[in-house]
Amino acid sequence: MNFKYVIIGGSAGGIGAVEAIRELDKTGSLAVISDEPAPQYSKPMISEYISDGARLEEIVYRSPKFWEEQSVNIMTGKKVAKVNAPTKEIILDDGTKIGFEKLLVATGGKPIVPKVDGIEKRGAYTFASLTDAKLLLEKLPNANHVVVVGGGLIGVSLAEALVNLRREVTIIELKDRILSLILDAEGSALVTEVVEQAGVRIITGHSVTKIIGKRGSDVQVGSVVLDDGTELACDLVVFAIGVTPRVEIVDPQQIRVNRGIVVDRYMETSAPDIYACGDAAEAYDFTYEDSRTLPLWPLAYIGGRVAGSNMAGFETEYPGGTQMSALNYFGLPVISVGIVNPPTDAGFEVLTSLRQESKIYRTIVLQNDVIAGMILVGKIEGAGIIFDLLKNKVNIKEFKDRILLEDFGLLYLPEPLRREMLRRD
Repeated sequence: MNFKYVIIGGSAGGIGAVEAIRELDKTGSLAVISDEPAPQYSKPMISEYISDGARLEEIVYRSPKFWEEQSVNIMTGKKVAKVNAPTKEIILDDGTKIGFEKLLVATGGKPIVPKVDGIEKRGAYTFASLTDAKLLLEKLPNANHVVVVGGGLIGVSLAEALVNLRREVTIIELKDRILSLILDAEGSALVTEVVEQAGVRIITGHSVTKIIGKRGSDVQVGSVVLDDGTELACDLVVFAIGVTPRVEIVDPQQIRVNRGIVVDRYMETSAPDIYACGDAAEAYDFTYEDSRTLPLWPLAYIGGRVAGSNMAGFETEYPGGTQMSALNYFGLPVISVGIVNPPTDAGFEVLTSLRQESKIYRTIVLQNDVIAGMILVGKIEGAGIIFDLLKNKVNIKEFKDRILLEDFGLLYLPEPLRREMLRRD
C-alpha cells in the first residue's frame, strides 16, 4: 500500500495539512492514520463534553464527511508502531507496511502519568482525549468527590466542569500555585480566589503518592495519600498533569528529536520529505526566537497547513507561535501570552496594575522596551493590540506609561504606528 501523502494523526495538525494539500493537489493519493475512532474533534472542548453534556457532533472539528470530501483514505483505530525514514515506510502495530512520498507526523501529545502506587485501580483516569472523557462520564453518576491531580489548564478546566455537575472537587498541584506556566503569582492568586469561591479545594506544594482501594472493594479507588501522609477520601482520581510529545514512533538515529521532533521553519524534520507539527514537534517560537514545544490547538492547525503546503510543493514558511492562552474560569476571563514569568537576572522589566476589589490585573513584561509577554485578568480589552505589538516587536518606549490602562487601544498609539497597524489588519 503506497500513497503520495501520508499523515499520522487526524486532529488539528492533520486536518490543517489535508486542507492545504487539497488546495494545491486535488488528486494526489492521501491517507490519514489515527488511533482514535473519530479524530476530528476539538480537544479543548472535552471539558464541555463533560459538563454540558455536549453531543459529539457539537465538538467535532470537521464533519464526518470531511475525509470523503477531501478524497482522504482515512484509517481510524490504527496504531503506527514505527516510521522508517530511509525506506519511506510506516509500519503499523499489526505489521502492515504503508509507503509514502511525503509524510507528516502529527501524533500530538500523550498524558503524563506519574508512578503512583495503586494507579491501576478502577476509578483512576487521565484526561487528554475524548475516550478519557467518555470513560470519566460513565463513572460520574456514582461519584461524589473527585480528586484532580494537576492545577494547569487541563486540571482547572476539568474542575470547573465537575463543579458544574455538582461534584465535590479537590485539585492537587505539585507547584506552589495553580496555572503556574501561564500566570505569575499575582494572576494565579486572583484565579485561585475565584476557583475556591466556586467550592473547589486547592492543595499546592504536594503530590499524590498512593491510591488506596475502597473498604470492601480494593480494586476501586477509595482515597489518595499525599506526599506528607495526608489521606483524602474520594471516588475518582483524574491525572491532568499535562502532555508530553508522542515521538516514540520515530527513530532518533534517523530523525532529530529533542523534547519533540525538531523541525525547521518549513515544518520539515532532519529527514527529507518528513514533516512534523503540533504537540509532537519543536517549532519556532517568535518570543524566545528559538524552537520549543508549544502544545496549543491553533498552532497545531497552522503548523499543519504550513507542512501540507510544503508537502504539496508550495514553499511556505511557518510564522512562528508562542505560548498563548485565552480562557474563562468561573466567569473570570484570562489572557496570557509569551514570557510571563521572566528570570529575575535577564534584564526584563515588569509593569503591573492590580485592582483587587474588581479582580482586574494586568502585567506587561518588557525587554529593552519591547513586549515579551502579557497577562490580562478580569478585563481583557486591548489584548489584540498588545499581542500585535508583541508579535511585531514594536518598541513601546514612547507610550509605555499608557500600556497598563484598562481602556488601552488604538487611540493611545502614535499616529504612524496606528496607521501601520490598521494596514496590517
